[in-house]
Amino acid sequence: MAGTQDHPGEQTAQDPVRLIAVRESPLSLDEVFRVVGDPAAGGIALFVGTVRDHDGGHDVDGLGYSCHPSAEAEMRRVAEKVVAEFPVRALAAVHRVGDLAVGDLAVVVAVSCPHRAEAFAACRKLIDDLKHEVPIWKHQMFSDGTDEWVGAC
Repeated sequence: MAGTQDHPGEQTAQDPVRLIAVRESPLSLDEVFRVVGDPAAGGIALFVGTVRDHDGGHDVDGLGYSCHPSAEAEMRRVAEKVVAEFPVRALAAVHRVGDLAVGDLAVVVAVSCPHRAEAFAACRKLIDDLKHEVPIWKHQMFSDGTDEWVGAC
C-alpha cells in the first residue's frame, strides 16, 4: 500500500508496516512509539541506535551517514519479511542520514506483537537485518584526524 499524502512513509492502519523512513532531520522516539501502538499488542520492543564516542580503540568525534536511493525501499522489504515471520501488529523503522554528533539518534525501530517474547525477537530481527541488508553507510571521524567508512563496498 502506498503511504498517505500528508505523511509519506506512513501506512494505513491495515498495514502492520506503519512507518519506514530515511531522514536528514533528528529522529523522534515518541513518533515511533506512537505509530506502533495497538490495542491487541501485549508487548512493544523498541531499539535505539546512537552515535557512540569510540569505536575500535579510537575516540569518535562524529560521523556521517549516507545511503543509496533504494535504502527506503530496502527497509520496507526487510520490514515485510519480519511481518511475514512474526505475529507483528505494527512495525516502524527510521534511519537518519547526514552529519551526526556523539549522542545523536541514528536509528529507531519498534515492533508491537501480542506477547513480549515475539516483540523482542521481531525487533532484534528487524534491526539486525536492516544493518546487514539496507544500503546505508557510516563515515566515522576520529579525534586523531583519521576516518573510516563502515558498511561501504
